Amino acid sequence: MARKTDIPPSYYGEPRKFDPNFRGPVHDRGCTDVVCCVIFVIVILGYIALGTVAWIHGDPRKVVYPTDSHGEFCGQQGTANQNKAILFYFNILQCANPAVLINLQCPTTQLCVSKCPDRFATYLDMQYNYRKNKSYWEYYKQFCKPGFDNPTKSVAQVLRDEDCPSMIVPSRPFLQRCFPDFITRNGTLTVANKTNFKDGLGKMRSVIDLRDAANGITSLLDAKEVGMKIFEDYASSWYWILIGLVITMVVSLAFILLLRFTAGVLLWLIIFGVVAVVGYGIWHCYWEFSTLKGKPHVDGDVTISDIGFQTDFRLYLQLSQTWLIFMISLSVIEAAILIILVFLRRRVRIAIALLKEGSRAIGYIMSTLFYPILTFVLLAICIAYWAVTAVFLASSGDAVYKVMSTQDKCIYANITCDPETFSQTNVTKLCPGSQCTFAFYGGESLYHRYILVLQLCNLLVFLWLVNFTMALGQCTLAGAFASYYWALKKPQDIPDCPLFSSFSRAIRYHTGSLAFGSLILAVVQMFRIILEYLDLKLKGAHNAFARFLICCLKCCFWCLEHFIKFMNRNAYIMIAIYGKTFCTSAKDAFFLLMRNVVRVAVLDKVTDFLLFLGKVLISGSVGVLAFFFFTRRIPVIQEEVPSLNYYWVPLLTVIFGSYLIAHGFFNVYAMCVDTLFLCFLVDLEVNTGSAARPFYMSSTLKHILNKKNSKKASKGQTRR
Repeated sequence: MARKTDIPPSYYGEPRKFDPNFRGPVHDRGCTDVVCCVIFVIVILGYIALGTVAWIHGDPRKVVYPTDSHGEFCGQQGTANQNKAILFYFNILQCANPAVLINLQCPTTQLCVSKCPDRFATYLDMQYNYRKNKSYWEYYKQFCKPGFDNPTKSVAQVLRDEDCPSMIVPSRPFLQRCFPDFITRNGTLTVANKTNFKDGLGKMRSVIDLRDAANGITSLLDAKEVGMKIFEDYASSWYWILIGLVITMVVSLAFILLLRFTAGVLLWLIIFGVVAVVGYGIWHCYWEFSTLKGKPHVDGDVTISDIGFQTDFRLYLQLSQTWLIFMISLSVIEAAILIILVFLRRRVRIAIALLKEGSRAIGYIMSTLFYPILTFVLLAICIAYWAVTAVFLASSGDAVYKVMSTQDKCIYANITCDPETFSQTNVTKLCPGSQCTFAFYGGESLYHRYILVLQLCNLLVFLWLVNFTMALGQCTLAGAFASYYWALKKPQDIPDCPLFSSFSRAIRYHTGSLAFGSLILAVVQMFRIILEYLDLKLKGAHNAFARFLICCLKCCFWCLEHFIKFMNRNAYIMIAIYGKTFCTSAKDAFFLLMRNVVRVAVLDKVTDFLLFLGKVLISGSVGVLAFFFFTRRIPVIQEEVPSLNYYWVPLLTVIFGSYLIAHGFFNVYAMCVDTLFLCFLVDLEVNTGSAARPFYMSSTLKHILNKKNSKKASKGQTRR
């Protein structure tokens, strides 16, 4: 039996926080939070059922293909429209009607065509020219209703029966729809070099009217052109992008392995390297700013707001204001780094000791570095299933037709109608020009009434599964690293296959606990998404109090989400070690951290800061290398650089991808440090350094904290 002096004083002064006989992760454990586990399994089965029902009722073609006024798909194989993949609007001027914003449908007849018109023409002019040349009708009738072939029918009757459009304008397809072919010449908006045209009803109209009807289409067309150029850049540079990402992976792996031997040197090099890089950036920005200010031909009064958004980012680099903003931002970052280093330099040394211990743990359990691949695969499955289910749910239902009227005061507007019997009703008489047009896909059944609810359920379960996948990874890694810490003789006492053993324990015993914590986080994230949606809807509102309330709620839920993430992470570590329920583990972790709040606030966050510097240094170094490569500033391989429309496309991809890869490697490292940190705190509370209760921490940490084991205990430990 252990002597009284072998037990920490707190054991007799207050209720014991941990088992004094604890010697490492508990292997003889039972299932935790069984009720939540059962609910989680039932929800997964229900989610599979939801996907099956959505697959039965849904039709993705409703999302892929545009739909004409009769609910028929344009371009669908096996139908009369299989060679007509583009949607044509009889009178696109009607698309400026407010009804478009309500129904997301233009109140005019819509027809599937094989190509868009390439000239200005009216039905009246066609009839006049038809007498001389039959080809006018052959061209015009392809934009009329199928089967109509009576060019001599009066214009009034044709327009009344909606057999043909009153006019056609030069158009080009975009998103499988015909929109006017706008071209700006010398600052003037034109269509086929014209600024005015006939509307087929005896009036001259301006191209501006077409622009208002197709509001936003010109910007979308520009976006499409930019998108095509970006796609071309990816197609010609993907090979070099891949090489850059592989370099990042090798550098990240080498960096973590080197930490095992030279953690102190490397981390100080990181710190001074980042300080030097940011300092050089400040100097370079100042030099560019001074140079641009000194050029007499440069207009110093031009600002970023004056030139607006430009796809060519080089225009911004020609403004002195841009470099001034860069210089101020980098100066703030530099000042923050220096302040942290001055006031926390002693804590940095302790953080380095934790990182050294973490590098040793990863060195003994190298398989943990590749666990994020499994997490990535599981997340990809969750995202793919959610997206497919959402598309099938959105495309569920039958075609619903509604009355579309050009008159704002039509009492029948937006009511459901039947296109087969619409002509026999009085609606056309009371609301001249109204039509029974396809609106959307839906239905009156119970299933169709709750499509929105099912979409929300789909989103909630998706968030739950994503958070569960992340929780499983955290608990698995924590169990593996805890088995390292509580091995008295390293590496002899480290169990075989610690990562697989930890994964098996997490799945077999703690699925319910992981699901419980994940559900809490998913609910908070769901509320955040709803608040973002409400904020988007209230942006145009004039109710200042409502916007203020939404802003406060968003801030509160943001803080709550990050707090829950922090607590869940530490709760999963305690679950991996002790095998208790989620609530008990979260409570133990919380009070353990509160009893060591200074260490948590300083050591843990300084460690996170150093790891962040490592990620920035790796991604920044690879980014600089990519910049010199894609801008042809490396003479040796200058000829190998592909021709690009925008060199920043592969450059930003390499930088962002490099950061994600480095983040994946360092996340494992951060989980290792967090686990060792909690084990270290438990070690301090449970053990005294005596022969019966030796400290399990590294000799470096014992030296920093002025702790030591008795000689009898030290004989059983290997030198580290």
